[in-house]
Amino acid sequence: MAEEKTAGLVQREGMILENITTWDKTILREEFLRSLPAAVGHVPYQTSGNQFQFEAAGRCWRITLEPLTDLRIGLLRLPRHRVSFSFSGYSDEEIAAFMARCELYFRRGGG
Repeated sequence: MAEEKTAGLVQREGMILENITTWDKTILREEFLRSLPAAVGHVPYQTSGNQFQFEAAGRCWRITLEPLTDLRIGLLRLPRHRVSFSFSGYSDEEIAAFMARCELYFRRGGG
């Protein structure tokens, strides 16, 4: 289950981050951390709490993980997190490819 939202520009720590996209995902933090390296192509990102960031050659992406209240369906409880993506210095095509890769690695099966 994922909900996607897109916003405009945001300025943080002197850097303008563009193309802010958020997903609301039913995922444990541990599952997210296990999938993250492959989802971002195994680049050497930095971690600070619930923020994961990669900077190189004047470009940057940042992923922020925010806990949400559990989704309850009867007796079933599913952990949820909001995952926010922000970019600076990437083309629309590069962002689309990055997001497609992340979606592939964070996709949840059902049936």
